[in-house]
Amino acid sequence: MGFFVFLPLVLPLTSLPIARLAEHHLHPRNAVRLLSWIGVTMAVCSTLALGLLFVVGTAQIPGNPLPDSWSDPEIRTAVPFHEAVGTAAVVGLVTVLTACSRSLRRHLRIRARAQRALAPVPPGSELVVLPDPEPYAYAVPGGPGRVVVSTAMMDSLDADEQRALLAHERSHLANRHHRHLLAAQLASCVNPFLRPLQKAVGYGTERWADEEAAGSVGDRRLTARAVARAALVTRGSGPAPSFAAFAAPGPVPRRVTALLSPALGEAWPPPASPAGLAAMVAAAGTAVSAVSALNAAVALLLLVKAATPW
Repeated sequence: MGFFVFLPLVLPLTSLPIARLAEHHLHPRNAVRLLSWIGVTMAVCSTLALGLLFVVGTAQIPGNPLPDSWSDPEIRTAVPFHEAVGTAAVVGLVTVLTACSRSLRRHLRIRARAQRALAPVPPGSELVVLPDPEPYAYAVPGGPGRVVVSTAMMDSLDADEQRALLAHERSHLANRHHRHLLAAQLASCVNPFLRPLQKAVGYGTERWADEEAAGSVGDRRLTARAVARAALVTRGSGPAPSFAAFAAPGPVPRRVTALLSPALGEAWPPPASPAGLAAMVAAAGTAVSAVSALNAAVALLLLVKAATPW
């Protein structure tokens, strides 16, 4: 195993440059997909690395439930500083599993509560307008997905801006943005170095929906005006902060500026450009992380097999 087992825990740092450059140089659709793929892959590799260190750490605890052969000195010495690292891995893996389970339960609880609240709405109604003095608009995924808008939000926008708002929320549903958001959130729970990716994915999903809304209404300036006006009238995050929201707290000025600028092409940036280099660094870091985790897993498996009596 050696030091290979530690690489998946630190290689997520290679994704930081592309997380910062993606919003300026990549089409939002490409940015969200790339960052989600990088985040999930690196999170899985980090979890595997922690799991391997967990095995080494628990093998030295008296009365552990693992087979006695797993505490063989050869297995423990396969990891440098195995005593301190193994103990830290036990705490780390428990912390990661606890954080992920809490995040997932919270997401499922809010989603179930929203679905129950919308249960009386006829099944064929995708748009749900709730009589509420608080302005908000968000997409509730599920079967079927719903676009929830308050009367206060609808009253604050003119007819054209309402079309842009609804197109934005329908884009969230059609492209299943909630899956990208949840994946990025869980990845950041696994490895703190992936938190910038979570923020970039959250911003990217809103920009992706903005671009599709602008294409649907045929007017980027109109969509920018709708985003800005919705942000001005919104006084909070709305009743479902875990869902993608039209005027959620965040970098609204950057979204408006992007809509008032020419649309980014869907072509990938040249390899020699800063964004191209950052993407290649992140891809290389992801590949090395996967290879390192696999190498460490195979090495530990061979050691355990050799130490286990037949």
